[in-house]
Amino acid sequence: MSDAVNHPAHYGGDTAYEAIKVIEAWNLGFRLGNVLKYIRRAQHKDNLLQNLQKARWYLDREIAAIEANERLPHPNTETASIQPQGVIADQFK
Repeated sequence: MSDAVNHPAHYGGDTAYEAIKVIEAWNLGFRLGNVLKYIRRAQHKDNLLQNLQKARWYLDREIAAIEANERLPHPNTETASIQPQGVIADQFK
């Protein structure tokens, strides 16, 4: 039985691959978390293209934030790095 509130089927249900579990485990932050969420649910919702466009919108915003950050001098350039599994949105505040 699917739990539409706590573990919706279009987000992976109550499995290890449920979108929120992956987002939290990988510490993706808001923008990259939404990229994953919209890709995960795309084939399970009515409008595949619209969900993929939403994922792209959040990915474009993440890329813009990274590019804007790279143009600014980092306060501690010796330790500045981007995590290989994704960028945490809070790093760019």
